Amino acid sequence: MVVREIINVQAGNQVGEAFWQAVLAEHGLDLSGTYQGTNPSQLHNIGVYFSEVNSASATKYVPRSLQLDLEAGVCNAVRSGPMGALFSPDSYIHAQSGAGNNWAKGFYTEGAELIEAIMDALRKESEKCDVLQGFQMIHSIGGGTGSGLGCLLLTKMREVEYPDRMLATFSILPSPKVSETVVEPYNAMLSAHQLVDNGDLTICVDNEALYGIAGRSLKIQTPSFRDLNALIARVMCGVSTSLRFPGQLNGYVFRPKPDPADTFPSDLRKLGMNLIPFPRLHFLMPSYAPFVSGEAARYQGNSVPDLVQALFDRRNLLVDVDPRYGRYLTAATIFRGNIASREAEVAVRDLQTRNSTSFVEWIPDNVSVTLVSVPPVGQKQAATCLANSTSIQELFQRTHDTFAAMYKRRAFLHWYTEEGMDVMEFSEAESNSADLIAEYQQYQEARATSDDGDEEYEYEGGEAASEAYSH
Repeated sequence: MVVREIINVQAGNQVGEAFWQAVLAEHGLDLSGTYQGTNPSQLHNIGVYFSEVNSASATKYVPRSLQLDLEAGVCNAVRSGPMGALFSPDSYIHAQSGAGNNWAKGFYTEGAELIEAIMDALRKESEKCDVLQGFQMIHSIGGGTGSGLGCLLLTKMREVEYPDRMLATFSILPSPKVSETVVEPYNAMLSAHQLVDNGDLTICVDNEALYGIAGRSLKIQTPSFRDLNALIARVMCGVSTSLRFPGQLNGYVFRPKPDPADTFPSDLRKLGMNLIPFPRLHFLMPSYAPFVSGEAARYQGNSVPDLVQALFDRRNLLVDVDPRYGRYLTAATIFRGNIASREAEVAVRDLQTRNSTSFVEWIPDNVSVTLVSVPPVGQKQAATCLANSTSIQELFQRTHDTFAAMYKRRAFLHWYTEEGMDVMEFSEAESNSADLIAEYQQYQEARATSDDGDEEYEYEGGEAASEAYSH
């Protein structure tokens, strides 16, 4: 069976470590990559994220992953930690001086010195793949490494090396209430400017929402970064479930041993086809259910309607926006565990019917349902949702406002221009962000109207689609 591989890139943070721990557990692997499980389905599509290495002693599964940083600290921590024996020694690529929370250092100076070594390592990984479907990057866009170096790498991959492969990112956005450095708005705005043009799927996460879930649902009063990273890892595992295990999408059965004529169960491109109606609007809001503490889990049942309701509840979103102030363009729901397809489809349709004004009417059947029988480790059933909602403009508006307040006075700009950056790049990023917000608002206000049996799309206020905002 042909497996379509994904290469993971972890730029400057430790979320990747939590992700790999969760994936190892789901596939029955120990921390050295040796299989210890008993369920054959755990190995069916393991090649999506792992390379199989056969030695005299045992078969080992090595993550198809690069660990990148502009300082040695994070890479050394992984290398000397419990997962140190899991990754190939060649997969650690780092500089020494660090990015100093400066996007320009990551994109222009320190990052530029490292980029050739990174591209060589990516080339070697991709040459080992039979059918490479794409890449997933885990990065934080508030600092310097994940934002600057991450964006530089995305640009090189899109424009030079892999223009026809899917580029998905799990992007951790800064939050004004949980801020680590004063220049986060600059770094986030410059990163978003690059992500609009060079990413195919950008799954947004912000720290404010993570702290809220940890305190409110999991009853962790002072969550550590390990706790927050574990939340992100749950969603990452949920999103990739249909790529890694047999299941079914809208009634189409993904068999563990498909006929040769069958296509592979699911991949990043199919996910994008269902979720991205317009190329620039590829910023997705993830949610997960159930989020419950260990104590509360014993007293809480999870019917399928409850799971669906929770997926579209603001309290279960990993971004701090209110979906009630926007409209859903599309959404993909992924259910795990022993759940009947009919039950899941009816629950989703009922929610759409009850909240019809929250979904655009000019994209019919805009919520897909995927079912995978393998539950997450430690749970009987769970669900993940990726939503493309116009309410995400709230996230960009928040960053835009804090960016504009500093940029108007040209505060802190010298740190960026000293690295060879042109001030015009800030203006271009600000303009691109304003355009993106306007596009989301445009499609939020779009209405489908029918006249003499012909369907056309209008915007509120009578502005026709053909005359609407365009680039």
